[in-house]
Amino acid sequence: MSENRDQEFIEYVVKSLVDHPESVKVERKIDEMGVLITLDVHQEDMGMVIGREGMTAKALRTLLRVIGAKNNARVNLKINEPEGSTRGERKDPSLAPAAATEPQAPSEPAVAEETSERMEEPKKTLEEVMNDIRI
Repeated sequence: MSENRDQEFIEYVVKSLVDHPESVKVERKIDEMGVLITLDVHQEDMGMVIGREGMTAKALRTLLRVIGAKNNARVNLKINEPEGSTRGERKDPSLAPAAATEPQAPSEPAVAEETSERMEEPKKTLEEVMNDIRI
């Protein structure tokens, strides 16, 4: 068990996350670059393994690195995309945050009305403004 702890760990965690644990397959290969853990899951479970914005996969890789450091080995995780899986349409990330935070411009008629109201107001002198402040 001591040599394959990384493989057993990733298998246990992923099987706990997914809806089809019987489809989880974990392979371990050792080469000059270190240890490569290859993960295969059911196509419906890819979202659970990857996580929102890849955070679950990143966490799994971090934990594997910790296990590897403890055993003086470099451990990497490769997640294979299953056959028949479909990816959702990806939104342009540069547009999404701007649209959410950017205030919406008022419609053109409202702008025109505001502008005409401002133009109709007579300009005040400095003394009149100071008198308004004092009141």
